[in-house]
Amino acid sequence: MGYLINGTEHDTDDEGYLLEAQLGDDVPEVIAAAEGITLTDAHWTVIRYLRESWREEGQTPNFRAMLKEVAQIDPALDNKALYDLFPMGPAKQGARIAGLPKPFGKGGY
Repeated sequence: MGYLINGTEHDTDDEGYLLEAQLGDDVPEVIAAAEGITLTDAHWTVIRYLRESWREEGQTPNFRAMLKEVAQIDPALDNKALYDLFPMGPAKQGARIAGLPKPFGKGGY
């Protein structure tokens, strides 16, 4: 399995995570469409947060840290809102749609 992005095939693992991070703005659009999600500004807020965390820490945050830190960016992005955006799990599905490799362990740590 993989994603065709701008004419280039990008390999994924068996869960649909890219094997290598792809940080272009076209990547989330392709992956989200494959998962039946239409990206909104709120999705992009979370995607930018996850990408920045990945750049700084080398991994994505677990859900608890994500919930706390995203709420500081946009207080409307509470637990329910994050699950409305990423129903398969904000930390994991969010990372997949952001174009990042699979998070470590349960929920990203």
